[in-house]
Order: sequence, then structure tokens, then C-alpha cells
Amino acid sequence: MNGETLTGLLKKGQMILAQAGIKEAGLDAWLLLEYVTGKSRAYYFAYGEESVTESVAERYLELISRRAGHIPLQHLTHQAFFMGHEFYVDKNVLVPRQDTETLVESALECMKAVKNPYILDMCTGSGCILISILKERADAHGTGVDLSDEALKVAVRNARTLEVAEHVEFVQSNLFSEMQNIVYGTEYMKRTAVKDTVKMTECENSNRNYSRAYDMIISNPPYIPTAEIEDLMDEVKLHDPRMALDGMEDGLYFYRAITKQAQDHLVPGGWLLYEIGCSQGEDVAALLRKYKFEDIEIRQDLAGLDRVVLGRKKLQEDKYV
Repeated sequence: MNGETLTGLLKKGQMILAQAGIKEAGLDAWLLLEYVTGKSRAYYFAYGEESVTESVAERYLELISRRAGHIPLQHLTHQAFFMGHEFYVDKNVLVPRQDTETLVESALECMKAVKNPYILDMCTGSGCILISILKERADAHGTGVDLSDEALKVAVRNARTLEVAEHVEFVQSNLFSEMQNIVYGTEYMKRTAVKDTVKMTECENSNRNYSRAYDMIISNPPYIPTAEIEDLMDEVKLHDPRMALDGMEDGLYFYRAITKQAQDHLVPGGWLLYEIGCSQGEDVAALLRKYKFEDIEIRQDLAGLDRVVLGRKKLQEDKYV
């Protein structure tokens, strides 16, 4: 590999990825070159014939080989960009996708008139949804819930890197199973909250426990029907965590489970927002109607596909204590 240039290395990478059937072989080859060398595109065009060291060339071709095996690019670089922020990702979380930005934008719109909102992100994964909201709303506080301890480690890392850790807590829980243990929430809330101003609600459970009530519950839950997972692209079915994909038989299992309990964890007038598969809008909207949500909408992403379902808990007498 002695004497390898930036241009020569890039061409090798493009050829290997193209032969492996990688859809965006040229772009991925370039992004990996930029990642390994730290050289910008402008630098490349100016100094493409510059030689690279043998160790750089070996590292680059190693990553190219792994990408040719359909390992997601973001799992190789541990970088994913979402809502203008860089998130760390690995094999334990879904790679954030642009479609999900529609969910975040809808959440921010719903929260415009709410001061100091409390937000629950169910099935938080990398934390990208909740953290992106907190970056836009410095007065907000959040709880991210996931069953996967490894996913929560990624979320915590992202919260620290993006400097919102003081305003968010992450809880390992099977949906709402551990929510009764969350009372004062984040360290920031423990220091600043006065008990009689903290939003609380009495949960309808056998122990009559109290837990935090939220202004919004937001979720991008697993929603792929089990039988359809094998039809997904290799990058997804082989490398994304199965538990973050599998929505059980019809893909609606988690929407049913979350919607059934959501009323008990929302303040009066609180919002419930979901990302959905593009064919699930009417079914999820029907679930929200079944559980007496109001102002239900189905919203589309930039491609014009159904992507978000949202609804609001009916306004009623305050239950704050």
C-alpha cells in the first residue's frame, strides 16, 4: 500500500462498495475517507494526489470491507446526524432517520404554549428525540424510558455530550412498569422543585402509587410486523437491534400498550405523539379515539407519507398536589 494517494484510496473504496451492491457507494466511500483521514472535501479536491500512510490506508480499507458487509455506515463511524445535532450510535440502538424529525417538529409545535414542559419519551433508544426537544426548549425536562440497558447507556452518553444531562433522566423499564418510582425526576428538578408545584398524578394501579404526570408522551416504538422484518434491507434486519424493530404480529402491539396507560401519566390537556409506519395512521388514530383522546391528527413527512399520529388528553379538573 506504499504510495497510496487520497484519490486512489477513494476509488478503491467506491469500487469495493459498488461491487457489494451498496446503494450509495460513492457517498459512503467518501464519508469513510473523511472519517479516517479527517480531511474535508475541499482539502481532497485540492490535494487529492497527497500520499497517505500505510496505517491510514489499512484502516480505511478495513472499514470499507465492513461496510461492504452491509454494516450501517453509522455503526462504523458511531456518528448520526439528527435535527442538526451529532449523536453517538452503535449496534444497540436504531440509527436516527430523517423521517423522525417530523415527530420532533410536531412535538415542538404542540409544546409552544406550555412553560417548563415535562416530556416522557417511551422507547427512547439513542435518546435523539428527547434530547433534540430539550436542545430547542431549555425550560423543558424529560424522562427517557427503554427496556434495553445498553440503549440507555447510549442515551446517557448523548445527553452528556449535547449538554442536556441536567434536564433529563433515563429509566430502564418495560414501558410504564417502573414509572411509579419516578417522583422528583432529574437532579435539576430535585434541587429546584417545590413539592406543591411539581406535577403529579395518581396512577390507577393496585398500589395507588403516585408518579410524575407529563405534558407530553412521545414515542417511536417498534412497529414492524414480525413477518415483515425478514424483508427489510440487510443494514436493518441484520444490524439494528431486533427489539427496536419488532412490533409483534400486526406491528401495533406497543401502540396498544402505551395508549392504554397513557392517560394515567398525562396532565389534563397533555399530548400523546407517535411515529408510525406509513400504513398505520388510521389504525393508531383509532386507538387514540378508543381511549378518549381529542384533537387527533395524522401528519405526513417530507415525502408525503403518514408519519405521525397525535392526540390530546381531555381537559379536566387539575389533579396536582
